Amino acid sequence: MVKIINLEEKHEETYFVCLEGWSSEMKEGGDHKENWYKTIKEKNYDLGVKLALDDNDAVVGMIQYVPIELSIAKGKDLYYILCVWVHGYEEGVGNNQKKGIGKELLRTAEEDVKERGGKGLVAWGVSLPFWMKASWFKKQGYEKVDKQGIAILLWKPFTNDAEPPHWIKPKKIPEKIPGKVVVTAFINGWCPAQNLVFERAKKASKEFGDKVVFQEINTFNRQNFEEWGIGDALFIDGKDINTGPPPSLEKLKKKIEKRVKKLK
Repeated sequence: MVKIINLEEKHEETYFVCLEGWSSEMKEGGDHKENWYKTIKEKNYDLGVKLALDDNDAVVGMIQYVPIELSIAKGKDLYYILCVWVHGYEEGVGNNQKKGIGKELLRTAEEDVKERGGKGLVAWGVSLPFWMKASWFKKQGYEKVDKQGIAILLWKPFTNDAEPPHWIKPKKIPEKIPGKVVVTAFINGWCPAQNLVFERAKKASKEFGDKVVFQEINTFNRQNFEEWGIGDALFIDGKDINTGPPPSLEKLKKKIEKRVKKLK
């Protein structure tokens, strides 16, 4: 049995690292998630966070959701799930998956969104069988409404007049600079894994001195997001780099080095 609660101050540090305080990798991601959360609170944005506690009051699962206007999808009177995560490693609090915790977190979030006046809840998932599986959301009654690569947009409407959402498409990609390698990191801040990618890309770029230009684009700034149509992403000389799971520092160095060697 688990208990579902709202995020409390005593659990914030655990929330900032997505329940993985034991992980040295999570520490590499810096304080971006904490700063994102502080800004959310300062601006009174309607963030929802539910935590699942086990019998020992350890946090074993979480779900977080925001008004869709703060997401990378477009819709009206809807809320958007940033992620659902039930701890699945043996380290820390151990593997708590396959126990129905995710379903209970989702059910609780749905009830909360209804109380907040939301007309539906939107989720993203991937078509491949790993984290945030689109197939899992479909089993919980969510319907596919849009697709972008392997990313699937799904939703569950709560009212008859709810309008389906859709992805906001990328509008442009970073431009190259003659005589330089350009590393462009888009960062929203809500996801520690993507924050880790940002920090590794920044660190790898410094290895090559003035041959590499590192560009940071903060997409929690809505004006920046509207300009690019990109949330979290990494580009090297305009090429989109796969960031799931986060590439290692050495792998990023090799990718940058390959471009540096081609400079004239």
